[in-house]
Amino acid sequence: MKTDFFGGLAPRTDESSIHVSRRKDLIEAIKNEFPQHATGLVVVFAAFEQGSERFRQDKTFYYYTGMNEPGAALVIDLTGKSTLYLPNYFEKRAQWMVLPEALIKRDAKALRVDAVEFLGDECAGYEINPYFSEHEYAHMIALLKNNKANGGSLFSTVPDNGYEYISTRVTLDYLQKFIPQLNESVVDISSIIAAARRRKDIGEVERIYRAIEITELAHESALQTIKNEALESEVQASLEYIMTASHGRPSFPSIVGSGKNSTVLHYHENSGTMRNGDLVVVDIGTELNNYCADLTRTYPVSGVFSKRQKELYNIVLQTQEHVASFAKPGMWVKNKDKQDQSLHHLAVKFLAKHGYDKYFPHGIGHYLGLDVHDVGDYSTPLQEGDVITIEPGIYIAAENIGIRIEDNYWITKDGAVCLSENLPKEIADIEQYMQQVQSSQSDDSDEDDWNDEDEDDEDEMFN
Repeated sequence: MKTDFFGGLAPRTDESSIHVSRRKDLIEAIKNEFPQHATGLVVVFAAFEQGSERFRQDKTFYYYTGMNEPGAALVIDLTGKSTLYLPNYFEKRAQWMVLPEALIKRDAKALRVDAVEFLGDECAGYEINPYFSEHEYAHMIALLKNNKANGGSLFSTVPDNGYEYISTRVTLDYLQKFIPQLNESVVDISSIIAAARRRKDIGEVERIYRAIEITELAHESALQTIKNEALESEVQASLEYIMTASHGRPSFPSIVGSGKNSTVLHYHENSGTMRNGDLVVVDIGTELNNYCADLTRTYPVSGVFSKRQKELYNIVLQTQEHVASFAKPGMWVKNKDKQDQSLHHLAVKFLAKHGYDKYFPHGIGHYLGLDVHDVGDYSTPLQEGDVITIEPGIYIAAENIGIRIEDNYWITKDGAVCLSENLPKEIADIEQYMQQVQSSQSDDSDEDDWNDEDEDDEDEMFN
């Protein structure tokens, strides 16, 4: 039976106003955080297209605009006025892409901004590249030059690390070719944005839940493909078919690791052959309408866990249940200074009682949302509105046994709600389902054999 978590809760947010509201909150937060900066502009860049790869929008740009158009930029002044800057290529682009009418007409009201402008002069082609020409960005360059000349700050996402907002940081670095010392006016607001994105409203939780539902169906499809001598890539193909057919996409490279491969945490090759006696770790997630799921299950290829596999599997499952019982506002995902309130350290302590803590090399979980490893400050405790994963595991390479169980949890004032509870994880349920599937496949195979014999008889009759 499917669970509906959303009946009777607060009214859904009006989608026509949510991005406006988020931008207003952003400006207020910037003013509170940086009162010394009296003038300035907030700039949020969309992602650029990456040639042969399917476009994936910058999630912060989407958060504040609801748009999936590449190459654009959102500018907000400190009065709250928002201007959407678009590449100047739409007459050409409409011949190559399906475009919303509001973009073609630059309809500010329909796009829920105060104004729409071009980034610059007409682009050479039907797309704009990360290393754009000066004339293609001429209007934006003039705006930023004027802001700098007037002593205004440029608020954007430039965190002091090597892995976040790469596209935005590359764009700002490149703009210094046209605006020397631009970086001197840049103020990082990534922590403000992370705090806002971390608190999921009910509409966002619903979107994550829909992505989870598709991921659950993908796991069911995987179960129907797992069998002796099947390829890991066949399982990957079957589960990703479900994602694609449901208008989704993988939120990260799908992991289908059997036998020794199950002990490799980020195994993406999916090139092995499954054998009876192996376990197979299936760690997958669907991205749907820009929101992500991330669910892991571990299955026995034969349909039945061995005694040793059951022992280890139950320890992992008990660890997850133990940790989930503590997940609530005021706890931390990980905090080495408050280990009794740290979900990660509670997991390690529980595994240590069984002698398996050294076989748990990764963290207990992460934030989940627009990104599969979503933005959020791990140095602060959990709060109402967080969505996290809880994913303990045991990996013993010497025994070719890797086991991980991962579910997605919504933090409410009363504790953690498992959004993925419909995906079976008890040993008895997994074995029963797999044996039913394999029995059905065997029956189908027998029927095919009978049909082949009938065809042979018919051939003999007509020869």
